[in-house]
Amino acid sequence: MAGRILALDFGMRRIGVAVSDGLGLTAQGLRTLERIRMADDLRRIQALTEEYEVERVIVGNPISSKGGETAMSRRVAAFVEKLHRWLPCPVELWDERLTSVQANRMLRESGMGIEKRRRAVDRVAATLLLEGYLEYWAQRARNGAEGIPQGQDR
Repeated sequence: MAGRILALDFGMRRIGVAVSDGLGLTAQGLRTLERIRMADDLRRIQALTEEYEVERVIVGNPISSKGGETAMSRRVAAFVEKLHRWLPCPVELWDERLTSVQANRMLRESGMGIEKRRRAVDRVAATLLLEGYLEYWAQRARNGAEGIPQGQDR
């Protein structure tokens, strides 16, 4: 999958942001956006898509461990609908189960203090989300499969 991809870990207070390289091989954490108002959040995300020449945006979908909808997944779906109207590129939901847990564990094990962890966890979660997405597509390419799985692209 070629072209830069922007990954968002959407939360009520912060949005973690990561971006892939132009070949879609590696993920890099960019920053954590402190939430302001929805319109401001959308403008900042749009600016990032332009700055990094993004061709696709993925947003972590916090479904339950059993695959069901949660209160937060409904909020994320509403956010994604706004992104669809705001951005010229495709936006899709991507399963983010346990990325925040994994990000917290990694940061805690690194010895990072709680305040620094709080500021970094969303960015790290977005990076893990994007790494999972890129690995999924790399695996599909190795197996000769193409296209977006039904229900993933919006």
